[in-house]
Amino acid sequence: MKAQGIGWRTAWQLARRDLNARFRGLRLLLVCLFLGTGALAAIGTLTSAIERELAASGGELLGGDIQVSVWQRDLNPAERAALAELGRVSGGTRLQAVARAGDATAPIELKAVDAAYPLYGRLTLTDGRSVGPPPDGAAWAAQGALDRLGVAVGDRFRIGTRDVVAAGVIANEPDRLGEGFQLGPTVIVAQDFPASAGLLAPGSQYRSKYRVAFDAPRDRQATADALEQQFPTSGIELRTSDRASPGADRFITQMSEFLLLVGLAALIIAGIGIGGGVASYLEDRRQNIATLKVLGATSGDIARIYGLQIAAAALVGSLAGLAVGVAITPLLARALSGLLPVQSGFVIDPVALLVALAYGMLVALVFAATPLTRARHFPAMALMRARVAPLGRDRQALLWVTGGLAAIVVLALLTSSRPLLSGGFLAGAAAALGLIAALALAIKWLARRLPTGGSPLVRNALANLSRPGANIVPLVTALGFGLSAFVLLAAIQTSIDGNIQTRVPDRAPDYFVLDIPPDHLGQFETVVRGADPAAELRAVPNMRGAVVAYGPADSMTRVADLAELPEGAWALRGERGLTYADAVPPGNRIVAGDWWGADYAGEPAVSVDEELADAIGLKVGDYLTVAVLGVERRARVASLRQIDWDSLGFNHVLVFSPNTLRDAPHTLSATISLSQPDAARPLLQALVAAFPASSVIEVGQILTQARDLLGQVGLATLAAASVAVLAGLAVLLGAIAAARAARMYDTVILRVLGADRRQILLMQLVEYAVLVTVLAVVALLLGSGIAWAVVTQLFEFDWLPDWPVVLGVLGLGLVTVFLFALGGALPLLRAKPAAALRTL
Repeated sequence: MKAQGIGWRTAWQLARRDLNARFRGLRLLLVCLFLGTGALAAIGTLTSAIERELAASGGELLGGDIQVSVWQRDLNPAERAALAELGRVSGGTRLQAVARAGDATAPIELKAVDAAYPLYGRLTLTDGRSVGPPPDGAAWAAQGALDRLGVAVGDRFRIGTRDVVAAGVIANEPDRLGEGFQLGPTVIVAQDFPASAGLLAPGSQYRSKYRVAFDAPRDRQATADALEQQFPTSGIELRTSDRASPGADRFITQMSEFLLLVGLAALIIAGIGIGGGVASYLEDRRQNIATLKVLGATSGDIARIYGLQIAAAALVGSLAGLAVGVAITPLLARALSGLLPVQSGFVIDPVALLVALAYGMLVALVFAATPLTRARHFPAMALMRARVAPLGRDRQALLWVTGGLAAIVVLALLTSSRPLLSGGFLAGAAAALGLIAALALAIKWLARRLPTGGSPLVRNALANLSRPGANIVPLVTALGFGLSAFVLLAAIQTSIDGNIQTRVPDRAPDYFVLDIPPDHLGQFETVVRGADPAAELRAVPNMRGAVVAYGPADSMTRVADLAELPEGAWALRGERGLTYADAVPPGNRIVAGDWWGADYAGEPAVSVDEELADAIGLKVGDYLTVAVLGVERRARVASLRQIDWDSLGFNHVLVFSPNTLRDAPHTLSATISLSQPDAARPLLQALVAAFPASSVIEVGQILTQARDLLGQVGLATLAAASVAVLAGLAVLLGAIAAARAARMYDTVILRVLGADRRQILLMQLVEYAVLVTVLAVVALLLGSGIAWAVVTQLFEFDWLPDWPVVLGVLGLGLVTVFLFALGGALPLLRAKPAAALRTL
């Protein structure tokens, strides 16, 4: 007669009675799920909070439902009329300028606005007022500008050729994020101020921006597309409130994807620990299971009782992780508040939390299924003999593992913004698990076939790797992934540090100067030489223009007709900086074609960046048309250049022959490299006094901002990757603890046969030395491979790891393994053989 199983209620009563209140034996499972689900919960809630803020406040962040901007000119009447048909319009000007008060100067972002500003949100001052544009002759200024100038509210300072009064300090600028990167603190003035201060001369580098608040519901993107088709050669750039800050959107997407991968990696590494922890827990309960079976419990009863215990522990660990993930979100939000639009309060995103919980429980199912099903399907006597006659494998576990893995893959594909990335990561993780498991079997096979002569200690250590019941596969898998986490962290962090060093050069010009009148170049050089006769000075023509067509002369492609820009053809988007030159610019190298000579008077010509040419299929002999201030100019592609983008000099994608652009309205831009550091301050004061309409930019501030930005990215990745390392440490500790429990029998037998404590300790250390020597190479390859993908494919940085540091961190991981192994061996050495034999 078939045995009658117990119900779920009875199974839970038995499970709860046996389950320790402090989850003794299942703490590794708790820690692993706590780390993994906590990371995913924090990632999901923070990302959702930022995305919701961007979506809800897009109009405020952009300043309107749609924005139209154009360089070096105002909108013409037809363009303004087209915007007026859509709703309320607010226009103004943005440009880089220099403010001066006595001998103090400050680079500023000058923002001229009209009476309709702001269309959305509120511009508030520190005194509590909500304001619009300041009165004529007054300015609202950021505190940083006043501090730099050494003035207070009510004091006067000069911008260009006009004095203004600091009438208030900006507390909240609603469209700050949508304005993008700036080279100085904001100063807001009335719309007509730049022109009256002499800052809008022909060719000056200013930008007109117009925002529209729709008077009726409209499809924002369709409206932008219609405007682009209506004015295809105008050079206007359009943005909608759906993408109020494309740079922030891209950064959020990249960071959320990286953090999601880190969370998944932590869960996968933790899953290895879960498998080992559950196996160890059930091994400790071996006699209890055997006793229950002797008393008539069925395999289903065993599965229900211990499945409920493991599920309860998994749920507690996952819920604790969710709670901590939600709790740390305000701290993360506060740290990012200056970079991204996110509130610093608590954020509860049910979808993100449910996804994190689902990941945690599915990972627990996948890695706990095998040891659980093995325990339920074997007779009591087999369980009693498990120490010396290890249990075989249970094929039913394959069903549960496959189902759980399929659910994880589906969940990843459904919830990821880049399914291919997440799917590829999971496939790579599965392949890595398979390879490391195969490596473990290879180690076991090789240990069995190595010569048995030599030291008895080495012989016994190798025998431990291949003996029946040796948990070599889970141990090698845990060690491999744990050590890989060390390499991953070091390689990512040092690569980002390397990018900071290479992308932000230590040596760069001291000053950039914009909007120098071409007919005042001699005076400009005189001022510079007066402050530092040995200064290096380079001045180039500078103007803005948009590429409108390219290709062979008889079949040119119009940019406006492209449904989508080719990959890498960013220079076709909006207006770009243009220049002309007689000689090849410094830091550039001709890779195809020829350069025109001095005094060239032939057909208008252009030299193109080779990367852009490759992206759009442009060849030497083809033609390229640009629109400069609404006038189209066509030039033949004379050469392709390789550009050193890492230099902080003038690097133009398009360099024209002088006869192509010389007659277009433009100004000069210059770089100044000083030979005498003490000349910097006097030169700055002299330039601002002599050229009040020009903008003098101190490069040191740009370098500091760039280093700080990359440093923040590095800190974020360090903190995130540390979760994987913590999971790796937990797995290492759990694997060694599980191996210690399995070795109690072996150690006791060796002690009975006469082995002393030193010999037993040396055997274990030799065993781990063999394993970590092989796994160090595997961890180096696996960890650096994943780090390469993160750095180059996700962040799009250069792959610049500091290998000595990476190897040093890997060495630290190896030392950690040995310390854990030593710590795991000490309790075995203290065990009394007689007492231990009675418990086996």
